[in-house]
Amino acid sequence: MYRNMEPERTTRKIVLRGSSEKRLFGEKLSRYVAKMFEERGRKALGIARKVMAEETAKLDCEEAREALKYFMNDYWSETTRPALLSVVCEALGGNPDVTTPIAVPLILISGAVDIHDDLIDQSKMKRNHPTLYGKFGKDIALLVGDALLFKGFSLLHEASRELQPEKVHTVFELIRKSFFELGDAEALELALKTRRRIKIEEYMELVKKKAADFEAYMRISVILADGSKEEIEALGRYGRILGMLVILGDDNADTLDSFELMNRIKNEALPLPLIYALYKPSLRKKIIPILQKKKLTKKDAETILDIVYRANIFEKIEKHFRELIAEAKNNIKAIKNKDLLIQILESTYPKNGF
Repeated sequence: MYRNMEPERTTRKIVLRGSSEKRLFGEKLSRYVAKMFEERGRKALGIARKVMAEETAKLDCEEAREALKYFMNDYWSETTRPALLSVVCEALGGNPDVTTPIAVPLILISGAVDIHDDLIDQSKMKRNHPTLYGKFGKDIALLVGDALLFKGFSLLHEASRELQPEKVHTVFELIRKSFFELGDAEALELALKTRRRIKIEEYMELVKKKAADFEAYMRISVILADGSKEEIEALGRYGRILGMLVILGDDNADTLDSFELMNRIKNEALPLPLIYALYKPSLRKKIIPILQKKKLTKKDAETILDIVYRANIFEKIEKHFRELIAEAKNNIKAIKNKDLLIQILESTYPKNGF
């Protein structure tokens, strides 16, 4: 989930549950949160994999079977969303286990969205791993995405039988609204693909829309924990901001990765560091000739990164992280058991001074 750029030391004291007091900062904090996500999300992910293995065994097409196995067992290790559902429910005094039946279908639905997103962006590789589209092609990827989507909603319907009728309606409405907003964001992003001058405010609004699912998951978790309306609103706002932090963290990571940056330039909206750089005339003069090349090379991407890095553009990005983290903390100040929620926020960009 988190891919941070050059974490630096911070002296914030954090108390870990079930242990003596420790000081965590930078990479240690990020590793702790990543491990916690893996542990809390492991059960739901295991169930999701088992469910899809049963469906895979029924298929006659060998390529489809292999594609589903690859995606569920080797590629899609989604523990972030189920872990967040668990953390929020527990923070409000609820039993985190009640979130598992909802977390399982959301793992499958979010996997389908990820596959479709890769198809739109023509992403064949992510973090040195072939995407389903990159390994099996467009047709099989589309079919697998559809299979995950239908199975996810089928399981969601089954899980809803255990919920009170008013909760069922609210949960389904939250999911519907969030995915419509995500689709709208993807459509808006299509118009940015060929643009080389994007307003910072316009891009940040897009990032906000793309964080819709995080807000929905937080609200759903509060509902499952029988939280108050005030807690639903507070943690909904927290989730929206957390989603934005994750997206901006990916922007940083994509700028630092030559192959990811090449794909962003060719098939997606430019990452925020590059958008900032293009607003500086001196940097724009150096970068635009590279962007206008018919075929970018790894060296071209490395040159752009060097330009961006030397111009201290990442320091401007840090300002956004600081402001968003402060806003999210303010939104959950009335939540009693918020320590872990704060740790999650700070792990998205653990720079000195947070």
